[in-house]
Amino acid sequence: MESSEVGAYWEGNASAWIELSRAGYDIYRDALNTPAFLAMLPDVDGLSGLDLGCGEGTNTRQLAQRGARMIGVDIAPTFISAARASETADPLGIAFQIEDATDLSFPNDRFDFVTAFMSLMDMPDQSKALVEAHRVLTPEGFLQFSILHPCFIPPTRKTLRNADGMAYAVELSDYFRRTEGEVETWHFSTASGRKLDAHPPFKVPRFHRTLADWIAMIGAAGFFLEALEEPMADDETVRKYPKLSTTRVTPIFLHFRLRKRGTAPLHPR
Repeated sequence: MESSEVGAYWEGNASAWIELSRAGYDIYRDALNTPAFLAMLPDVDGLSGLDLGCGEGTNTRQLAQRGARMIGVDIAPTFISAARASETADPLGIAFQIEDATDLSFPNDRFDFVTAFMSLMDMPDQSKALVEAHRVLTPEGFLQFSILHPCFIPPTRKTLRNADGMAYAVELSDYFRRTEGEVETWHFSTASGRKLDAHPPFKVPRFHRTLADWIAMIGAAGFFLEALEEPMADDETVRKYPKLSTTRVTPIFLHFRLRKRGTAPLHPR
């Protein structure tokens, strides 16, 4: 599947995604994944950053609020339009533009850091996206990204829950079956009623890779692994959002921070 085909799917998802996520239905992002990502992030105050697959700009804006000079890019025009509208209403100095992360228009050594919140896994050529991120980073720069955990979100997965909705186990299979754009259909699990009925399910092409595949692509792109985290919801979060109890059985997300080979951390932690 080509990037243009993937972009068409995300353009088709965009309007519903924007409305539902901004209404608070993406609890896995808002209650766990993004907070954990930002807790892992080095100090970016005063740095120039690029957010790959920025969507409607929610996470990009959080980076700007930390003092970074941000550019957000996405392949879907409706996402970029929504992000620009937010920037117009509440300016943070962010430029949003339509870009394919596997073929960026920026010069070499342009950014101090690059982020990708849950976007690299949805690209058909992750290797090329990693190479492009490496190219546009300064020699001291870093790339931090999050993906679905390849070990625990393989092509086939079933969560087992008790009568109270709390997860107690998962069934996994097809880990070694790499997928090349198989379309999954789903909704945010917390959406219901009229909100859910008003929108068709999301259609998301799947490009599953094993953990070994990801490590090989990272090394081939010229990065070394600096940090790796598997966020888990704490007790208070699970009490508020019982669906997140599944993250206490196995991790759902995997967070990487990478550096160019032979460089020291820009902001050691």
